[in-house]
Amino acid sequence: MGKKIPARVKSSVRYVALRTIERVDNGGAYSNLLLNEMINKSALGEKDSRLFTELVYGTISRKLLLEYYLTPFITNPKKVDSWVKNLLSLSIYQLVFLDKIPDHAIINEAVEIGKHRGNIGIAKFVNGVLRAFQREGAPSLDNIKDPVERLSVEISMPKWLTEKLINQLGMEETRKLGLSLFEKSHVSGRVDTREISLADALEELQKDHIEATASQVSPYGVVADKGFMAGHYLFDAGKLTIQDESSMLVAPAMQIEKNHVVLDACAAPGGKTTHIATFLDAAQGGRVKSLDIHDHKIKLIKQNAERLHVKEVVDTEKLDARKVGEEFPAEYFDRILVDAPCSGLGLMRRKPDIKYNKSAQDFEQLPKIQLEILESVAKTLKQCGIMVYSTCTIAKEENQEVIAAFLQKHPEFKKIDVSVSKAVQPSVQDQMLTLYPHQLGTDGFFICCMQKVC
Repeated sequence: MGKKIPARVKSSVRYVALRTIERVDNGGAYSNLLLNEMINKSALGEKDSRLFTELVYGTISRKLLLEYYLTPFITNPKKVDSWVKNLLSLSIYQLVFLDKIPDHAIINEAVEIGKHRGNIGIAKFVNGVLRAFQREGAPSLDNIKDPVERLSVEISMPKWLTEKLINQLGMEETRKLGLSLFEKSHVSGRVDTREISLADALEELQKDHIEATASQVSPYGVVADKGFMAGHYLFDAGKLTIQDESSMLVAPAMQIEKNHVVLDACAAPGGKTTHIATFLDAAQGGRVKSLDIHDHKIKLIKQNAERLHVKEVVDTEKLDARKVGEEFPAEYFDRILVDAPCSGLGLMRRKPDIKYNKSAQDFEQLPKIQLEILESVAKTLKQCGIMVYSTCTIAKEENQEVIAAFLQKHPEFKKIDVSVSKAVQPSVQDQMLTLYPHQLGTDGFFICCMQKVC
């Protein structure tokens, strides 16, 4: 970058937000992983950290909408550097969606960043664009005649993905889903009810000003819109772990008994493994074999198992799930979980950049891998055993169509009911659960339980 930027500019919340958005844009990291790194590196205080998080998530999640708003105010966009466009988008996000920051403060700081990161010419350009936008306001979406394109811009989702969801859900449900992704994601935690009751855990959290409530999705879940659960003593003591409510449904769906030998075929970082482990008893022979293909992820599973006091029933192994059938005997496991690698479209609220980084081609390759894993593990399941297939995506190609293809080839398997709470029941169709992000505020998620015929 060459030129030296004054410390007061470099350490400002908006400059740190701009640098973060640039790194995400360039494929440097997922936004959710980068946030903590940038907060720590920039030594942002609590108040600034909240604003920083709002700016980064808000600007990235509305990227296409903000670009549409900018278009009438930039004569020759090809001549504008990408960081300047990001600075303008960041500023317009604040002008349109944040009402506690005065317009003049937003514009003045953008001009300062433009001047010191670029030059006086860029500063004047930024000032001119933002002043014009302030005067004229955002262009109406009604100017877009194609209804699919209009919806794509409104919910800031690529057109191909918008069309895909419309075909699956219809126009209005797709709009509800897309708009829900702009809402702040809440933090959910899973309580180990062997160690502390849900009611007592909630009481302890509230003592430390963490405004938590019981989950309506999972009987093991607590949900907080305010407060830092991962910093609470219950987390350090291994009585609580951070996990989305939707993924807490997996282990109970497996109908695990204390003496079962269980396979978690794609286990990292270990959230579902450690939940499975709470249903097992080492003295009765209960074990869960947790697999991953990366050493550092195996290490993470082990660390989580130790923190959550379940290491005595967790065995880890570095292995590609597609090789399970070669490494384990036939009819070895009582229960199998295939939490398959997927497109991750269910995570778009917490990882808004996902929607811009996927392509239609992903849905040709991923189902092949998912089916290969199911094929490999199926032979190692005992007769009458249960195999659960889950993903954090909402794409039918990776969910219902994978199940249909597997069952067509394997008549020895049949679907069985997924056991869920009353609040979740409407999301079960044809014995398969699909949770969409706009329904209960969770990640998007899919679960299907299959039993090997006795």
